[in-house]
Amino acid sequence: MAEAEHIAYGSHSSQYVELHRTEHQPIGTIISIHGGYWRVAYGLELNWPIASHVTDLGWNVCNIEYRRIEPGEVGVWPEMSADVLAACGLACAIFEDGPTIVIGHSAGGQLALWAAAQPETTIDAVVALAPVADLVASDRLHLSKSATRALFGGSADDLPEPYAAASPLQLLPIGVPQLLVHGRGDDSVPYDFSVAYVEAAVNSGDAATLIDPDGIDHYDVIDPGHDVWRSIDEQLHTWAATLR
Repeated sequence: MAEAEHIAYGSHSSQYVELHRTEHQPIGTIISIHGGYWRVAYGLELNWPIASHVTDLGWNVCNIEYRRIEPGEVGVWPEMSADVLAACGLACAIFEDGPTIVIGHSAGGQLALWAAAQPETTIDAVVALAPVADLVASDRLHLSKSATRALFGGSADDLPEPYAAASPLQLLPIGVPQLLVHGRGDDSVPYDFSVAYVEAAVNSGDAATLIDPDGIDHYDVIDPGHDVWRSIDEQLHTWAATLR
């Protein structure tokens, strides 16, 4: 992968994006949002393999970093969500060729679906890889040591409005095509989250599809060498031809 260009969109050390420019005629733009249960221990390098793969296919990529939960910190959603919107806006301002598709993994999948639902963004489709699509259920299951409580500064019962405004399941319809990929044996984010989300999305009128192969774990979905990525590539190719 060619060396990325770093562009800051704020003064905080986590407010920057990596731009990966394809050597081909650009098909469109991929905005990449990494996971890690919103914690600072995980960064955008998680999505480097995806960035390399899709630039080889002809996409320009904006791999975004954003402010995350620091140890002992709580209630960072306002800053994090503002960062994601700012980074998405920057990507769309820099890359103007073809459709803009956001790919997010895990917590980044929640952010990708949430961002696509916001009126400020011009996102044309979403690939959500094992997304935390239901924040209320995540809180009640205490996933990743109650990561959602650190994100919002309280439980879903205590803070119903912030949870509802951020949880993809409660934002439907979001109005753009969505592909969810979630392994049935995922032990980090329950597979049932994606099943319930896609059912609700389709019932709301959204075009949403779930790929749910057996024998695939939480991190296989961010490995473009895995067979499941052939289906993702096919969907990206279809969207490139039909969107915008």
